[in-house]
Amino acid sequence: MLRSLSLYWRLVGVQIRAQLQYRTNFWFDVITAGMMTIISFGSLALIIQRFGSIAGWSLAELAFLYGMVEAAFGVMDMLFSGFDPGTFGRQVRLGLLDQLMLRPVDVVLQIFSSDLALRRLGRITQGAFVFILAIYWLDISWTLPKVLYLPLVFFSMVCFFGGLFVIGSAVTFWTVDSIEVMNIFTYGGAEMMSYPMNIYSNWMRRVFTYIIPAIFLNYYPALFFLDKPDPFGMPSVVYWLSPVVGFCTLWLGLSFFSFGLRNYQSTGT
Repeated sequence: MLRSLSLYWRLVGVQIRAQLQYRTNFWFDVITAGMMTIISFGSLALIIQRFGSIAGWSLAELAFLYGMVEAAFGVMDMLFSGFDPGTFGRQVRLGLLDQLMLRPVDVVLQIFSSDLALRRLGRITQGAFVFILAIYWLDISWTLPKVLYLPLVFFSMVCFFGGLFVIGSAVTFWTVDSIEVMNIFTYGGAEMMSYPMNIYSNWMRRVFTYIIPAIFLNYYPALFFLDKPDPFGMPSVVYWLSPVVGFCTLWLGLSFFSFGLRNYQSTGT
């Protein structure tokens, strides 16, 4: 384990130094990514200003949902960039994965350290800013369970989105190229989780409750933190399912990826 962490930090260090060689381009990417988050939330704020609330959720409460998801997805996108289905599918298609398999280093470790997208710092920073602003606006009754649970919810979302990225990458062992349907659950899922679940139709809520259980990652924890009533009447245990869903999704993703890697027969490129 220690050897793997040491190798990871060495490989990541090379990535960081390479990206910082062109400082102007690096900061331009960071600022651009951050501005996209601010513009998106600004558009939402204008809508709320016009209508007052969305399904009983005020702007501050929506900012709580939005900021948490944006920051968590940004961290995931930075750490799991090597597993981005589009990027990884290109490696499989061009035969570059074969080179990784010939090296005396774990393939998963190599992929993790192959791309640390520092440009995502813009999205992370702006998402965190919106979330902190929401906490400042809201009169949250903080208790010890809430304080301890908050970082766990955040990292659970990072693991959840990361697991979906890994699953999307594993699919390319058979399809060779990435499939766009995965974007529905990754980027589309992040967008969907930025809003309260009670605004969606019944069939969509069922999909993201029983098939892709995203409802337990952000919405129910938010109800817990904000002391809001549950409009669906679910048992109280659902407030605590965020770590279960997040870490299990990552575990399933890595297990599926290992299965695909064991059965990978190269593309012949």
